[in-house]
Amino acid sequence: MFNKLKQIKDLRSQAKTMQSALASETVTYDKGGVSITMDGNMTVTKLTIEDQARQDLDKVLLDCFNESVKKAQKVMAKKMQDMGGLPGLSDMFKS
Repeated sequence: MFNKLKQIKDLRSQAKTMQSALASETVTYDKGGVSITMDGNMTVTKLTIEDQARQDLDKVLLDCFNESVKKAQKVMAKKMQDMGGLPGLSDMFKS
């Protein structure tokens, strides 16, 4: 019982470390005169819209946000893999 509680505490600590590391990562995606920059926590940190993009703004923004999220997810997955993932996660739930 106490062993599983320690594993949970260790996993929370690892998750916080990863979250901090991911926060420093940024991705930028440009399309159709719109540029979105987001950090590894998927918070949009910058949005730039050029004048020519204002006509088709709704479609361009949707595409840009969705592609930014995909790009951020790939960066986060790579970073987590480089950091060793969350070892022991599957072991913790074994009976």
